[in-house]
Amino acid sequence: MDPHAFDIENPYVPLANSLKEEFQSLSPPFSTECSIYRVPERLLHIKEKAYTPKVVSIGPLHHGMEGLKAMEAHKKRYLQDFIQRTNKSLEFYIQVVKEKEARLRGCYAETIQFSSDAFVKIILVDAAFIIEVLLRHNFHELQDKNDCIFNKPWMLQDVWPDLRLLENQLPFFILEDLFDPKKITVSSQQNEIPSIIELSHNFFKKVIYLEGTKDKFENFRSSKVEHFVDLLRHLHLPLKEQPKGKIKTLTTPTMTDLQQAGVRFNVGSSRNLFDIQFSEGILEIPKLILSDETELLILNLLAFEQLHYGENYINDYVIIMDCLVNTPKDVDLLVKYEIVENRLGGDSNEGSTIINKLGKVAILDNNNFCFASLCEELNKYYRTPWHKWKANLKQNYFNTPWASTSVVAGVILLVLTLIQTVCSIMSTFSDGKKH
Repeated sequence: MDPHAFDIENPYVPLANSLKEEFQSLSPPFSTECSIYRVPERLLHIKEKAYTPKVVSIGPLHHGMEGLKAMEAHKKRYLQDFIQRTNKSLEFYIQVVKEKEARLRGCYAETIQFSSDAFVKIILVDAAFIIEVLLRHNFHELQDKNDCIFNKPWMLQDVWPDLRLLENQLPFFILEDLFDPKKITVSSQQNEIPSIIELSHNFFKKVIYLEGTKDKFENFRSSKVEHFVDLLRHLHLPLKEQPKGKIKTLTTPTMTDLQQAGVRFNVGSSRNLFDIQFSEGILEIPKLILSDETELLILNLLAFEQLHYGENYINDYVIIMDCLVNTPKDVDLLVKYEIVENRLGGDSNEGSTIINKLGKVAILDNNNFCFASLCEELNKYYRTPWHKWKANLKQNYFNTPWASTSVVAGVILLVLTLIQTVCSIMSTFSDGKKH
C-alpha cells in the first residue's frame, strides 16, 4: 500500500502545503553580522525624533525620506572628490562593495528591499561621504570653499547628530575596505595618514563631551567595531569590567534625601562615567554634560545596548542617575557641586525631566546590576538615624556663624537657668529645714 495514499484524503494536507510554501519564502534568520536595528516601538514613543535623521540619511533604512533628499547631490559630489583623491576608478569601488553585498545586507536586522544595484549605490555613496567628512574634519586644507558641510552654509553641526543614530549607520568594515591611507596625500601631513578608526575617534571625541578618551581608544582599537554607535559606546565604557551584584529592590535615596542625611557631594576625579564612589559619607560622581545632544546620544546607546549586547553598562548608569534625580532640586544639587553642567539654558526642571525620561527606557536586571553595592551603601547610610540627626543639627542650627553663636548662647543661657533653678530649689530646701 502506498504510504502516501492516506495523505491524499487527509483534510489537513492543503493547509500544511500552504504553510510549507510560506516556510520557503521566509527571510533568513539574523546573521551573526547583524548590528544595525530598527528602534522598537517601546523606545520610539519616548522621543521618536531622537532616533530619526534630520539632514542626511546613511544606509538603506532612511534612504529616500522627504527632508533628506537635498543632501543626496552633495553626497555624490563627495564620492566624485573621493575618486579623484584616491586616483581609483568608480568601477573599482563598485566592485569592492558588490563583493561584500551579502555580508552588508546581513548587518541589518531586517530584509533590505532595494535591488542589488540600488543597494550597492546607496552603500558606496554614503561610505564615500562619511570618509570625506572624516578627512576634511581632520585636515582643513581638504575643505573646499564651496563645501556646504564645512563652509557656507555651515552644516557640520547638523550632520554630527545624524551620524550618531542607530538606524542611520553603515557597517564599519566597509569604510575600512574602501579607505586606503596610502592613497591619500595631504600637504600638512608628514607622517602616515591616520586609519579610519583614528579619524572617527578624532571626529567624535569633542562633540560627545568626553575628555580623556585616548586610553579607552587605545584599549579597544584593535577590537571589532560594528559602526559609529558601537564606537561611541566603547568610548563610554570603563577600562576594566565593573563588578555586578544582586539587588532586591531599587529604593535608593535621591540627592535631596542624601543631603538631608548629611552626605557630602564631590565631582569625581575619574573621567569614567561609571566610576561613582561612596565612602565615609562622601558621594563622588564623575562630571556629566546635560544637553539635548546628551539625551539623543544616550537614547541611541541604550537602544543599541539593549538590542545587541548582554552587558548593561549604559542601561545601569541611566538607572542609578534616575534614582538620584526625582525633582529639579536634585538637579540643582548636582549643578551646585559641579557634577552636572546644565546646558539646557539652566532649566533644572527640564534637566530632571530628561533624566527621568531616560530612566523610563532602561531595564533593571535585579541579578546583574552594576551599582548594586553602591545602592546598598547609600541605603544603609540614609537609614541610620544618627546621620539625619547630626545633619539636621548642622544644617538648621550651625549653618551660619550667627546661628552657631545663637545656639551656643542659648545653651549657655539654658545651663545658667538650670543652675539658677537648682540653686533656688536648694535655697528653699535649706530655709525649710531651718524652720
